[in-house]
Amino acid sequence: MSILHTFNLNRLTVFVAVIEARSITGAASRLGMSKAVVTTHLQRLEAELGVALLARTTRQINPTDAGRTLYEASLDVLRRAEDALAAAQDGDALRGTLRVGTPVDFGALILTPMLVELRARHPDIHVELISSDRRHDLIGENIDISIHFGPLADSTLRAVKIGEFEKWLVASPERAANLSPGLRPENLVSMPFVGFSAQPKPLSASLVSTQGEHAEITFERGFVADTTAACRAAAVAGGGIAFATRCVIAKDVAAGRLVRVLPEWKSPMQDIHAVMPPSRFRGEKVRVFLEALKTHTPNAIKRIYGEALEPTPAPFINIADPAESLTLIES
Repeated sequence: MSILHTFNLNRLTVFVAVIEARSITGAASRLGMSKAVVTTHLQRLEAELGVALLARTTRQINPTDAGRTLYEASLDVLRRAEDALAAAQDGDALRGTLRVGTPVDFGALILTPMLVELRARHPDIHVELISSDRRHDLIGENIDISIHFGPLADSTLRAVKIGEFEKWLVASPERAANLSPGLRPENLVSMPFVGFSAQPKPLSASLVSTQGEHAEITFERGFVADTTAACRAAAVAGGGIAFATRCVIAKDVAAGRLVRVLPEWKSPMQDIHAVMPPSRFRGEKVRVFLEALKTHTPNAIKRIYGEALEPTPAPFINIADPAESLTLIES
């Protein structure tokens, strides 16, 4: 504990900012400091610890092994300190900025109406919705909570399972009309495919049949896009078979713009999570947001899709109780 008597914890804030900005200039701009002050903090931090924390090049700054270790530990220290100060300052108050990350379609269809209603009930909560079809960097983007579809790989995040989803093989009616009857998944691999580049395997599809049979197929050629909206548009335009999330294309299927290919096959059910940075305190605004997900999402799904969803089991989402579902993700 002796080092803490003289150690300036502000140096950790400066150090983290430099690592994330990859430059002293970027960190200084982010923190509202001069470059000279940032440089002084870094020099004193390295001197106090007796190790080199940064490897400098003409273009950017990268952490050394010791720097990476300190960076990861500092994130946890600073996040806990911020949450502790916020909890002490605000108590049970519902105010401040809530930054929410989400896939584009889920954000537009589900989260936006819900967050507008949340703001109406709690006007001192300011909402920033960050929509992207790629995984968010919660720490780097300073996001409080984010919606993730599918497997979670980051072992440092906390997660609440909020539902499940499935995918269908779909194509335009014109494209589907050229398919022979009695096809199996492996018969599709040479056909044009519309892939989502944010997926680890954009040209692959994992399927399960109504009889419980499993298949893994990889298409030989395709059109690849980095948003689900572009993938959907390509499929509607006849660009190929798409392996799309049911909620994204349900209305297109109902309207006849898309038809299911091999309707007896679909993806296994996968999880939807709300994920949060590794923090001891969740904060009142995050708790209220999770409760809103639990309360409003099932009604929103029913209202938005209605008859567009097939009247079969496997609803798009079933909200679990956040208090019971909070888990630490393990890799």
